[in-house]
Amino acid sequence: MVVVGGYLGAGKTTLLNRLLGNAAGLRIAVLVNDFGEINIDAALIRTRSDDVIQLENGCVCCSIGDRLVQALAEVSDREERPDLLVIEASGVSDPMRIAQVGMLDAAFRLNAVVVAVDVPQLQAHLEHPLVGDMVRQQIGAATALVLTKCDLAQAPDVQHALQALRGLAPRAAVFRALQGAIPMSVFLDEADHSGRSAPAWLRGPRGSGRWQSMAGGAPLHEAIGSFSFRSATGFHKQRLKQVLRNMPGGLLRAKGIVHVQGEADAQEFHVVGGRVRVARMPAVTLSAPDQESVLVFIGCMSPDDRAQITRQLESALAA
Repeated sequence: MVVVGGYLGAGKTTLLNRLLGNAAGLRIAVLVNDFGEINIDAALIRTRSDDVIQLENGCVCCSIGDRLVQALAEVSDREERPDLLVIEASGVSDPMRIAQVGMLDAAFRLNAVVVAVDVPQLQAHLEHPLVGDMVRQQIGAATALVLTKCDLAQAPDVQHALQALRGLAPRAAVFRALQGAIPMSVFLDEADHSGRSAPAWLRGPRGSGRWQSMAGGAPLHEAIGSFSFRSATGFHKQRLKQVLRNMPGGLLRAKGIVHVQGEADAQEFHVVGGRVRVARMPAVTLSAPDQESVLVFIGCMSPDDRAQITRQLESALAA
């Protein structure tokens, strides 16, 4: 079993798709816990694997839900178990706690907790008053850290990130991903993780847990919310990009599968740290009509913010 964690938009799904594309005959099952009522990540991963188990609308950050336990039990009870179970944690969850639940079942042996780190955004994430502690704790849970988007960062930023990570997770192995590609050994427990024993590490102290509550005592996941937008009408591509570039300040992450005017194939889009990416994708299986666009927005957004986003998206629909 491998747990893949990391903050919103760090590149977890890209890592998983690279893993699945280089499986070399391994039977890999993927359990995807996405934050939001629509599991976009599961749809994106399903283009690479038929064995995807999805848990919608779960953050797994304050308590481990029964759905996760049941999903793990279903995999362990199979007559033909997969060679590897990969759990993609949501971007606001604690990968260590997910690993601890997995280790309760004797059918699973933990190979690694792999945490993706968005290098260009790392400093901003660590300094963020709401999510900084969460990001530190996610990094501290790692047996392996994967630096993503290094091509979008300046060389000094990469060095500063490495220095920060050495302080937060001194015993974790560190890899740089090229378009999500890292050695398979990271997932298969063949790499040298600097002597870090996963079972002993799992029994270790969890730290202060400050990120799980805000100053007022409310759980963090109550401050970070999500909402979705669906439309059977396709978008005007340039108008959609313009809308996505002008999101409210409280938005932390947006992603989805959209149909645009003049394009035969669906497009996947991602908004992270002010960057917008829209790209063609192969057909996917999603719990929505084939030509319906599905967009998910995650962040600390007021009702007015959500109403504004909805109005702007409606204005970007093709006439």
